Amino acid sequence: MERAVPLAVPLGQTEVFQALQRLHMTIFSQSVSPCGKFLAAGNNYGQIAIFSLSSALSSEAKEESKKPVVTFQVLHFSLAHDGPVYSMVSTDRHLLSAGDGEVKAWLWAEMLKKGCKELWRRQPPYRTSLEVPEINALLLVPKENSLILAGGDCQLHTMDLETGTFTRVLRGHTDYIHCLALRERSPEVLSGGEDGAVRLWDLRTAKEVQTIEVYKHEECSRPHNGRWIGCLATDSDWMILSAGQGRCVNQWQLSGELKAQVPGSSPGLLSLSLNQQPAAPECKVLTAAGNSCRVDVFTNLGYRAFSLSF
Repeated sequence: MERAVPLAVPLGQTEVFQALQRLHMTIFSQSVSPCGKFLAAGNNYGQIAIFSLSSALSSEAKEESKKPVVTFQVLHFSLAHDGPVYSMVSTDRHLLSAGDGEVKAWLWAEMLKKGCKELWRRQPPYRTSLEVPEINALLLVPKENSLILAGGDCQLHTMDLETGTFTRVLRGHTDYIHCLALRERSPEVLSGGEDGAVRLWDLRTAKEVQTIEVYKHEECSRPHNGRWIGCLATDSDWMILSAGQGRCVNQWQLSGELKAQVPGSSPGLLSLSLNQQPAAPECKVLTAAGNSCRVDVFTNLGYRAFSLSF
């Protein structure tokens, strides 16, 4: 994927430049803060924006409440990433973000300050030193204190967060992996990618235990768009949320039965985030983003309430 290149823009043209950026923007990633009240979103320009969910969901919210509190701007002296920010997750203290070939760590306590600097960066053990595949998905596994990374090399890599070492590789996908999701009550991980399959992995055995080939279902077949899966999320133990090429968020049962489709505002969806932080029950929402400058906010699984915007 072609990288966005920072441009030198005269002060009088800044507003026009920002409007063009929003027109051509893609939001690849989202992550909720540990307190549950802020949402970070990363885009194709190497920017990370922080939105206040608590302000946007307030009964007294104004249009300005749906704009970023802070954005790490391409035009400033530093970038969050040299290229797109493909994936993000949050620990109890850190925001972890990934782009081309590596993952970076930031302190949430410092994120609302301009000029926040990374704490560390790590790169999985790729086949060759010349290989720099995209890292499209990050997933925390709290019981293991580990981080799973997946992307352009079609594999799932596990990193120990305490030592920073890579401990496990899961193989099975035949094309780029775009998304990961964790089943909270069992040691299982879901992955989806351009091979059109949602694969279920048992972390105890490091083996694939089930495959849902979404493109084989007539109601989800998109022969003119391809079979790839763009994003996944889980709700309790019985439902999977998926999205990709198209405006809809799809609700699935583990049996493979399609239960509902909910339309969003973006023509294609690349990121789903289900905010279930117990510290902020008033901010329990599903957010979806993709091929636009907007992040759709669903206050329940069948209704889009409003959109946040860069």
